[in-house]
Amino acid sequence: MLDIRPVTRSDEADWRRLWAAYLAFYNTELPEAVYVSTFERLLGCDPQDYNGLIATVDGRAVGLTHYLFHRHGWKIENTCYLQDLYADPDVRGQGIGRALIEAVYAAADKMGAPSVYWMTQDYNSTARKLYDRIGTLTPFIKYARS
Repeated sequence: MLDIRPVTRSDEADWRRLWAAYLAFYNTELPEAVYVSTFERLLGCDPQDYNGLIATVDGRAVGLTHYLFHRHGWKIENTCYLQDLYADPDVRGQGIGRALIEAVYAAADKMGAPSVYWMTQDYNSTARKLYDRIGTLTPFIKYARS
């Protein structure tokens, strides 16, 4: 049975495992201080803090997502940025990613933020198959400070 719920303090070990696997997919390692800070922000109540959801199947943590709300210069209402999305490789194709995205959509609706957006690497073809079904590819290209 699939359950999507907010991250709780007791999820820290599972969250760390899932987030480390997500970061490894993107060839990224972060210092311990970032793990600590991110997890505390997921549990925080500052409106600028991230929100986190854990997906479990029969009680086993198999996926996560992080998202946040922020203002937008072209809109009155806030927008929602889905920053991280991950499902264990052994459960991919079973609807975990879709369920996590739909849970973020529901959270955005509850907060009055009709816009939800996310980014991925162009080579992430497996995830992009899902994204093409549940979202709309935009023509924007991301740049970052050099």
